[in-house]
Amino acid sequence: MKIAGSALSYAESDDVNTDVIWPGKYTYVQIPFEDMPRHAMETFDPEFLQRLGEGEAKHRVLVVGKNFGCGSSREQASECLKASGVQLIVAKSFARIFYRNSLNLGLAVLECPGAVEAARTGARVEADLAEGWLEVEGQRFPVAAYPPFVLELVRDGGLIPHIRKQVEQE
Repeated sequence: MKIAGSALSYAESDDVNTDVIWPGKYTYVQIPFEDMPRHAMETFDPEFLQRLGEGEAKHRVLVVGKNFGCGSSREQASECLKASGVQLIVAKSFARIFYRNSLNLGLAVLECPGAVEAARTGARVEADLAEGWLEVEGQRFPVAAYPPFVLELVRDGGLIPHIRKQVEQE
């Protein structure tokens, strides 16, 4: 399974926590999925959506520093990034619960410090989740390949759609 797009880089930003990705003041407010992008990263970078872009010019790969998604376990942090059109997050490292929440929501995540250092905003990024590689402007980096079950989760759009699909096939 391949994912490709241009990067939006916050590579110098370490320890970006879930309260910054999805502000805590919205945690207990029902906000529809399609409205989540306007609040994504708003306390970290109020210009996030403008930097992310729109249409064909939209950055689909978010590049971040180490320990991305630390803090509380709120899944809205992963969900708002997915709702914003991010298809892949490449980090030096992730907080484990953010990593798992992202996969459960069908948002691809890869740890690759070398690629983070190489990727600048606008860089062309391509990843093959099944084969285990990530390219930044043609420079290839090895990453851990996704196991088949995880590939299915991402391909199906997350754990809930994956389970529904399995139930429908029975």
